[in-house]
Amino acid sequence: MSDKWNATDYEKNSSAQMEWAKEMISKLDLKGVESVLDIGCGDGKVTATLAGELSTTQSICSVIGIDSSESMLRLADEKFPHDKYPDITFMKMDAASLLFADKFDLVFSNAALHWIKDHKPLIKGIYKALKPGGRIYLQMGGRGNAEDLVEVIDQLIAAPQWRQYFENFQFPYGFYGPEEYRQWLSEQGFTNINAVLLEKNMVQQGTDGFKGWIRTTWHPYTNRVPETMQDEFMEQAVSNYLKKFPADSNGNVTVKMMRLEVKAAKMK
Repeated sequence: MSDKWNATDYEKNSSAQMEWAKEMISKLDLKGVESVLDIGCGDGKVTATLAGELSTTQSICSVIGIDSSESMLRLADEKFPHDKYPDITFMKMDAASLLFADKFDLVFSNAALHWIKDHKPLIKGIYKALKPGGRIYLQMGGRGNAEDLVEVIDQLIAAPQWRQYFENFQFPYGFYGPEEYRQWLSEQGFTNINAVLLEKNMVQQGTDGFKGWIRTTWHPYTNRVPETMQDEFMEQAVSNYLKKFPADSNGNVTVKMMRLEVKAAKMK
């Protein structure tokens, strides 16, 4: 897939994703000596937070962040240059085609894996990348994620003004449930499997913040529309959503999200 990300825009409109990542990291109980893979590292700030939880006295890097987006990786390298952050390395790599073997104590991912439709190659690669006894902690959009917004956008793209741009359009996200993930992990050989759906509210500051989030993370839709019409498309999406789900007294907009949280371990 070509690089559709605007890394700087994402950095400005991903505060909720960062808060979710911090919550996950607080539960990791890191000892300070682990080697970690961060899948879908984006602009690098989550990778850097992970590295901050580990020992900085090791002679080799402790955290590798991978992403398929060159613009994201450029920004990550600018913000966290290797000469100042020697424990962090960023690499361009497709999550569905991981190139590691027996390397990591922990594979971590937040708000990234729902961009992959077929998760079996991903899970196979993660298993191979882990050291024996290594563990995974993943969170991604799950079954029913943002379903109120999805319904609004589905109605919008079916409208006469927009339907011509969405012929043969397929839903771009892999929003799965615990049942599928338990089966896939078990088939691969993982143990201590725990997969649950978590309901979380994403709160965007004002309509501009909400629009910025749509522009940043719903680009499989907006990029189907001619560039000169994209702003109008987003304005209509925001307006239609707010008619059904008005902003609160502070002007903040809430979207109900479903997060699939997955934990498991590779056999020793």
